[in-house]
Amino acid sequence: MTPELTVLVLAALLQMAQMVLYSVLGNLQAGSRAALSPRDEPVRLTGAAGRAQRAMNNHFEGLVLFTIAVLAVTLAGKTSGFTAACASVYLIARILYVPAYLQGLSPWRSLIWAAGWLATLGLLLAALF
Repeated sequence: MTPELTVLVLAALLQMAQMVLYSVLGNLQAGSRAALSPRDEPVRLTGAAGRAQRAMNNHFEGLVLFTIAVLAVTLAGKTSGFTAACASVYLIARILYVPAYLQGLSPWRSLIWAAGWLATLGLLLAALF
């Protein structure tokens, strides 16, 4: 398995960990009754639970582009030290993003997000050129 694909699997595991974090914090705030309900009415989470939900959703969005980028460089046979570094930067940025978002660290949260976005852009460009 290429380093880029390994990082993709790790990023997916991070997403699953974020789902667990969001579920635990959301359940603690809204209660098990809300968690088990059909959620016909949205449950509005605030504080850490709401931030965990938004961070999780943000990673879903970024993970789509990152997955495309990793598959593109892998299938095009354009993996390199550069693309492996970009994949690593993406994962490190996503790991750092979670506590930065949970703690409301501004502007660090945005700068960390930008690092992951730029790493994904690097992968996409490497697949093309």
